[in-house]
Amino acid sequence: MAKSPKVAVLLAGCGHLDGAEVRESVLTLLALDQHGAAFQCIAPNAPQHHVINHVTGQPVPGVVRNILEESSRIARVGQCLDLATVKAADYDALVMPGGYGVAKNHCSFAFKGADAEVRPDVAAFVRAFIDAKKPVGAICIAPALVALALAGRDSAQLTLGNDAGCAAAVEKLGQHHRNTPSARDIVIDEAHKLVTTPAYMFDDARLSDVWVGIERCVAEVLKRC
Repeated sequence: MAKSPKVAVLLAGCGHLDGAEVRESVLTLLALDQHGAAFQCIAPNAPQHHVINHVTGQPVPGVVRNILEESSRIARVGQCLDLATVKAADYDALVMPGGYGVAKNHCSFAFKGADAEVRPDVAAFVRAFIDAKKPVGAICIAPALVALALAGRDSAQLTLGNDAGCAAAVEKLGQHHRNTPSARDIVIDEAHKLVTTPAYMFDDARLSDVWVGIERCVAEVLKRC
């Protein structure tokens, strides 16, 4: 592992129903810090698909929030960069926490499955790491974003836990889904330096199990820097 690798952490807002999953995001940053890596939070400067009331689980009509501004709630003020201002070449690895924002804001996987579109800037950023053979860690639903970015270009092994619908969608995209029994598990695709872990794809996962999976994912990503 290179000394103090610099890792890009791509966020999708703040809140698991419409942005980045907060627990997964914080645990990702904690794991990176414990392993001595430098990290930079990054997000698109664009409106969210919609805003969800996290008490009721229902959309809030007439409210618009910005992905970068919401991601900065996790990263802290001034510590999240606009995706338009960064280059993959400046980082040694990419890690992406999950949350529905990945599947709603970065792409439309939550609504269209295998027929989803990806934001061009997000797709280009993810592909830049893969094309440069830099390690990528994808957590929770984020492997679906990787599957979309790779569709028609390459095939990778990844996991979204044991969700049959998501597995079928990524298989339709030409990827190879591997079922995993718990949030503690990871799947490593050596050819692509891709490490995936299901985290809260298991809705009833214990926080401690999510931590184990994320820490394992981050450790394996950093080994490949």
